[in-house]
Amino acid sequence: MTPAPPPASGPLPPLAELLETARVVSVPLTVRFRGVEHREALLFRGPAGWGEFCPFLEYGPAEASRWLACAVEAAHREFPTPRRREVPVNATVPAVEPGRVAAVLDRFPGEVREVKIKVAERGQSLADDVARVRAVRRAAPAAVLKMDANGGWDHEAALRALLALAEFEPAYVEQPVPSIEGLARLREELRRREVPVPIAADESVRKEDDPLRVARAGAADLIVVKAPPLGGVRSALEVIERSGLPAVVSSALETSVGMSAGLALAAALPELPHACGLGTASLLAGDLVAEPLIPSGGVLPVGRTEPAPELLERYEVGGERRDCWLRRLAAAHAELAARVAPGVQAADRRSYPSRSPGARPAGLDRVRRATGPPHAPATGGTP
Repeated sequence: MTPAPPPASGPLPPLAELLETARVVSVPLTVRFRGVEHREALLFRGPAGWGEFCPFLEYGPAEASRWLACAVEAAHREFPTPRRREVPVNATVPAVEPGRVAAVLDRFPGEVREVKIKVAERGQSLADDVARVRAVRRAAPAAVLKMDANGGWDHEAALRALLALAEFEPAYVEQPVPSIEGLARLREELRRREVPVPIAADESVRKEDDPLRVARAGAADLIVVKAPPLGGVRSALEVIERSGLPAVVSSALETSVGMSAGLALAAALPELPHACGLGTASLLAGDLVAEPLIPSGGVLPVGRTEPAPELLERYEVGGERRDCWLRRLAAAHAELAARVAPGVQAADRRSYPSRSPGARPAGLDRVRRATGPPHAPATGGTP
């Protein structure tokens, strides 16, 4: 992984300071998602508010340190000035059976304008994916559809899948194959066959040593960006700007407390070519705030959220689970502290070379044709 940048709040707070307010929680999910049935996180409070440290359990200290940088930024510094007061969001359908699709969509109140559908789940077939997408199309006939494979196909399987899914006119398919070289090869093959399915990169941005390599390789039409794995809102904004590609802001399955960072990122962008994947609080069977960030009418309000004391207490865990997260926090803090030295930020920026001035992002027109005009800042929003 690229070295985690120092938190955008100045000096990294001592570990003891973070531990003073640390609370470890486990929130149940309504459906199995990314192989988990509960979302665990560690929260701590700072002068600006609460930060949420929630790297998935398989992530080691180096990768988790970027998530910690995001949490420290949230707790110790105000977010960038927003350009809009609300953010358009899509519904998200996990890799469920077709018969459960309607129930999942019912958790997104109001008109559903865009839906992201998980495909390429381990142990499932292309027929399962097509049936799920077809069920979404029946339940939301006017919605824009997007699919997310999480790198679950090889080249041949991805090509077969995208040819089969093209009938649903997806706005894009996210990370169909794992590698940047694979994305570039697949994108070229789709172009050669005149299959109008744009390719989005997610893991090839947030899990690469260089998050801009995918853009320089011309391997994607757009990028999917999440604040925690890129080290925070400001770091993610820099990656987006330097990539020269349209960006979709998505969640890391945070609680409504951690979602504040993703909303701040989306609110700070000049334009949003797609609805954001920030409606995943609808997949939680509980939450830490009195009014969870459940989309209404396809939008979420921009602003910080505070955990309710009684809900923190309800979902707080102790024993081995708490000890596990305290160890993870300490390891990520040590990794991050080792990076906080003169010149680290400058060196980090040098590893993110931007596109050539004036270069037009590959595939931008294709992406816009698929989904219509970008979402402009809300009328009356902060400039």
